[in-house]
This record gives sequence, C-alpha cells and structure tokens, in this order.
Amino acid sequence: KNSAKAVEKELVTCSLQEKEKTAIDRSQIFQIPPRKDLETKMIVVLGKAGMGKSILVQKICQDWSNGEFSQFEFLFWFDCKQISLPEKQYSLKELLLKFFVKPQEGSKEVFEYILQNPAKVLLVFDGFKGLHDHENFPHCSASQPEKDLCSIKEVLSGLIQKKILNGCTLLFTARPKDKLYQCMSKVDKTIEIVGFSPQQRELYITKYFEESPYCDSALKLIKEYEYLFSHCYSPVMCRFVCFLCETVLEKGGKSLPSTLTEVFLKFFQQKIMLVQTDVTTTQNQENLATLARIAWCLGEKHQSAMKSNLLPSVEVKEFALKHGFFLPFAVPRYSDSEEEEFGSTFSDFAIQNFLCALHLLLAEELRDKNLTKYLSFLSKKKKPYNWLDLMPRFLAGLMFLQDDPYFCSLSSEDAKQSTKKQKTLLKYIRRLQINTLCPERLLELLHCVYETQNNYLLQHVALRLEPDLSFLGIVLTPPDVHVLHSVLKRSRKEFSLDLRNSGIDMQGLQALVSLRNVTSFRASLSDTVRLWKSLEQTKDYELLKTSTEKFVLDPFKAKTVKDISDLSDLVEMQKKMMNCVQEASGCTRYEIPAIRNLRKLEFALGPACGLQGLLKLVKILAAFPSLQHLDLDALSENGIGDEGAKSLSEVFPTLTSLETLNLSQNKITDLGAENLATALPSLSSLKTLSLYNNNICDFGAENLAKVLPAMTSLRVLDVQYNKITGVGAQQLTDSLRKCPHMKNLVMWNPTIPYGVLEHLHQLDSRISV
Repeated sequence: KNSAKAVEKELVTCSLQEKEKTAIDRSQIFQIPPRKDLETKMIVVLGKAGMGKSILVQKICQDWSNGEFSQFEFLFWFDCKQISLPEKQYSLKELLLKFFVKPQEGSKEVFEYILQNPAKVLLVFDGFKGLHDHENFPHCSASQPEKDLCSIKEVLSGLIQKKILNGCTLLFTARPKDKLYQCMSKVDKTIEIVGFSPQQRELYITKYFEESPYCDSALKLIKEYEYLFSHCYSPVMCRFVCFLCETVLEKGGKSLPSTLTEVFLKFFQQKIMLVQTDVTTTQNQENLATLARIAWCLGEKHQSAMKSNLLPSVEVKEFALKHGFFLPFAVPRYSDSEEEEFGSTFSDFAIQNFLCALHLLLAEELRDKNLTKYLSFLSKKKKPYNWLDLMPRFLAGLMFLQDDPYFCSLSSEDAKQSTKKQKTLLKYIRRLQINTLCPERLLELLHCVYETQNNYLLQHVALRLEPDLSFLGIVLTPPDVHVLHSVLKRSRKEFSLDLRNSGIDMQGLQALVSLRNVTSFRASLSDTVRLWKSLEQTKDYELLKTSTEKFVLDPFKAKTVKDISDLSDLVEMQKKMMNCVQEASGCTRYEIPAIRNLRKLEFALGPACGLQGLLKLVKILAAFPSLQHLDLDALSENGIGDEGAKSLSEVFPTLTSLETLNLSQNKITDLGAENLATALPSLSSLKTLSLYNNNICDFGAENLAKVLPAMTSLRVLDVQYNKITGVGAQQLTDSLRKCPHMKNLVMWNPTIPYGVLEHLHQLDSRISV
C-alpha cells in the first residue's frame, strides 16, 4: 500500500515539473509508444474540478463520431457518478450493451466481435472520483469476467488488471488527489488539464458576451476585479463570473462582488429570482436548507448523485431541478421487467460545495465551536475535507455576510447567531500557530481569511507569516497567487519565496517578484527566464534589474537535459542584459547575481542522458565564477565515461574557485584518468577530489600520482572501489611523500591485498585502510 502511494506521489511530482512545456493537441492523446500487440493501454486525464475534463471526453466522443480516432471501431463513455450509483452486479456485456447502448439486433455477434478485437475498443470512464472510498481496489476474482456478474469496481479492476478485454484502451478522468494510486503503475500516459491562460480567459469572456450589448464593458469590468479574474482560469468558475456579470450589467450595475462567496450568494439569489413562482420566500428558504443538507450528506461520502426517489419530497426535487441546481439522469435497467428509475446529480461541484457550507452554517445541531473542525487548515491529525475543497472558503465567507441582503433572502439565520460564529472563527485563528502549517494548509488559511474580507484577520495572518515561505512542488493556481500577494503586501516583514515546481504562471510570478518586501525568490529556471524575456521585450528594465537581483539559484540540481538547457538560457540572458545595461547606463559589464553567486552545482541526469547533458554543461561552466562544488555523483549513476571526463578537463582552467569535484560512479577508465590528470593542476583551489567506484587501473593511478605534488591546494583524494592493484597503490604512496599539504588518501580497492594496504598505512597514516 505504501509503495502504491509512493508511485502516485512520484507521478504527480513529475507532471508538475514538465507540464508547462508539454501542451498537446487532442489528436495526440492516444499516441502511445509501441508495445506488445495485445496489451491494455491506460491513459489518465487529471485536473481539478471544473477544469473541463468532462467537456474534453465529450469532445473526444464527438470527434470519434465524425470519423476521427479511426483506430477505434467502438467507443463507450461512462459517467462514474452514474455507474457507481446502483448497488448491482452485471457482466461486461451488460455494461457495454445494456447500460451504454442497446443494439436492436445481433447483440451477441457484436459482443463476440468486441472480444475478438479489443484493440479497436475505447472505454472512457469520466469522473473516477465517483468510485472513491477508503478500501483497497478489489481484485477481479470472476472466472469468466466477461460473463460472470461483478460489481462495477470488480469490472474496472478486471479491465485495469488486463483480465477483461485485454488489449483495449482505457481513458480515465480524475482529480489529481483522487484515489488512483492502486493502478498508477499500469498507466501509460498521464495528461493534466491546468486551466485557462490569461489570454484564454479573455477569449472565453469575449465569446460569452459575443452577441451581448455589454461585450466590451463586461471584459473590462471583470478584469478590474483581479481576484474574480484569477478564478476565471477555471472554465466553470469563468462561466459563473460571466453569468453574474451579465445580470449586474443588465440591471445597470457597475460593480461586482469582491469574493467568491459573494459571487455564489448572488448567483443563488439570481437563480431563484429568475424563476417566478407562487412559492413564498419562507418555502424557498426551507427547500434550500433541505437541499443543503442533501449536499452535505452526499459530500461526506464523496458523492454528488442519488436516486430521485430517495429525495425527501417532490417539492425539493422540483425546486432543485427548476432552478438548475440538479440535473436528472436515467438509471439504466438491466432487464425489461425492471421499472425505470431516475437519478439526480448536482449540476456543478461548486454549487454542492456552497450548499455544504450553507448547511454547516444553518444546521441547528452544530454548535459554533464545532464549525472550525470543517476548516481544512487543521492539525495534521485531523483529516481535511479534500473532496469538498471550496467548502471551507465558502463557510468562512458566509460567517461574515450576516448583514448581506442576499444572504438574508436565502436564510432565516439570526444575526446574533452569525455574530457569535464570527467571534468563534476570530478566536480560533488568533490561537492558530500559523508558522507550523504546511504550505497547502497555509494557502487554505489565506483563502478562508481572504473570503471574510476582515481587515483584522488579514492583518493578523500577514504579521505572523514566516519570512521563508516555501511552496516547492505545491501547485499555485492564479487565485492562490492573488491571495498570497494580497496578504504579503500587508506585512512589514521581508520575505524569501521558493516557487520551484509550483506551476505558477508568468503573471503571478511577476506580481510576487514585484513586491518590495519580497527580497529574494527561487523559481523554475524556465519560468524565470521567460519572465525576464517578457520584461526585456516590454522594455521594463527597472523591474528586470530588480527581479534579477532577487533571484536565487544556489544550490542548483540538474535532473534533466531541460535543466541544463534552462541554465544555458540563463547564461544567454545575461549576455542580453549586458546589452540592455549598456544602452541604459553605459556600463560595460553586468552580471546576474544568481550566476555570479552559484557555488554548488549537482548533476544527476542518469546514464541515459548523462554524457549528453554534461557536454552541454561544460560549454557554460566558465560563466559561474564562484562555483566551488561540482557534484557529478548520482544514485542512478551519470556514466559520463572517458569522453565526459576529457570534455570536463578542458574547462578546468576556467574553474578557478572550484574546491570540491565529485566524479564518483561515472565509468571513468585509465584513459579518462589520464586526461583528468593532465588538467587537474590548473584547478588552483581544489581541496577534495573523488573518483570513487570507477574503472581506473594502475596506469590511471600512475598518472594521478605524477600530478599530486603539483596540486598544492588538494587535501583529500578518494580512489576507492576502482581496479588499482598494489603497484598503483605503491605509486600513489610514493607521490604522497612529496605532498605535505595532503590530509587523506582513500584508496581501498578489492584488487589491493589487505596486507599491502595495511603496510602502506603504516608507512603513511594519511592513507585510509
């Protein structure tokens, strides 16, 4: 189980590092490297709720029906909310040919053809969250899974384990943190939908108002409210903001809400007002409270759908459907004798989240103190409600809207009770040890506090933030960046930010870097260089210079060839900036501080790309004048070999500050050692040299022995685990006598007799046994 979790964690980490550069077209989704003829292919599309995963799979279905993806003769699409709803068992045949589509004739022949041609079948399971629970994914135990009756989980398990329809293609959509780790080791391709760029947001808003008289004013108005515009990175949220903007402009209004809670409060109020009925306000409030309780009961189970006959009343059902809070669907029948049933699902995840928050606020059985346990910045021992990720923000926001006329129209909440709940939240956050929160929970706290728009709370949190804030590997969405920016701006402290592998967009990075009290930052090299190029093109030389002075690179670890390419781009950027500085000030020399101050560089590309990456690296090493530690030892072994050693030795004269050089585990032989030895004396500051676990023999040891006296700065030499015999060991020992500056020579080798090594140690105690 733990190893499975590690697989999931590794997958998410990898996707974060590369996602900015791997945008793909829909036509590339099913392009998977060739493998065995009859092997099930599994593709996972990840994305937060509202990112458009369902729209994507619907578009794939539409494209297929229009003749695209011709490699598939059959496409079956399933909504996981619906197929996991009825507690029934059925076979693969029933799932495909009764649940999805019912052929008028020849269903037996059709199913036989599917079994014989699995490679021509695409199965799409949309919204894997519908199958989320706290149990392990079951093993498919049916002897004939195509015919035997199984639960939907067992059918899915059989498909993933290749016991059913082996050779088909499976496409799953899921949220990034949903329970997918049981099958991650079998995934062939992972795609992540990250939402709209600022340009795409503008395009969506323009298209939404295309035939509206408010087209120009709508885009301008939404962009004025930066927080709402940041939420428009999510397609679903963008639609909500556009709807509300439209209703405001139609009434002659000129302002929008400042928080997401207010957006949804007004959205609900507008939806209820739009449908004119004879129902009284009190009845609407009661129906809404009942719907909110249903939302919470389902949300606690990670569900958003239920059978319609389980709803408490026809009035609630009609209320939810009439106002668009529910969408209906048919529960499939498995035999003609069964009576047709219908289900209801919340039309949107955000609507269910808002209703859950409303329930917690209105529920009489919940005391004020109990409300705080539903906020997801609690201690690690208490489990946050990850599935209802917007609910805590709505809950905090609603607590501070008791005087809002929209809230009063939807709720019969007593103002005194609301004030009491506000005080409970204020007291709770005052006692909270903000400096102990992990990055995810700190962001959640910032969102909740921002939704309250309470100046005291915002200032309280701002003053208690740690000066060193690391969001390394934490996804920072545009709304995350906005709330972080707004809180940092309130503080008088100076901050250092680590934004590496956060997926932050260029506008967000620019906003944070521009803050006066952000004195230093780390970010992905490609993001940083992209920002600087943009600033150069817009001739914003002042911010360009400021951001380069704040940027920190040391220590830098290269894990991919892309990292080396990004480092090369950084060096190239310095040349361009030199020209900019010359134009602006007439100064002939300019160094980016991060380049000038880089002291430690780790190289861990592995054997497949080690040599290729090193050959690119050596071309720019001279650009780092303060480099003291160059580490080419990696767990996966870089394997730069003799060619890499020769290439590296050629730039030794430029590495005047280098004190530690680690070339362990790199498959260097006598030839490489000879090239290194020739150039090593030019490393005038070198103190430690490690050639541990290479393939150096006596000839290589002889060449190293010759240059040891000339390496006057060297203190430690490690040649353990090579192929040096007693002959080479004796030569190194003889040379050591001429090196009073040396402190330690580590040269245990399996090829040196222990007695010989012991004797040499007695001759010179600096030799380690």
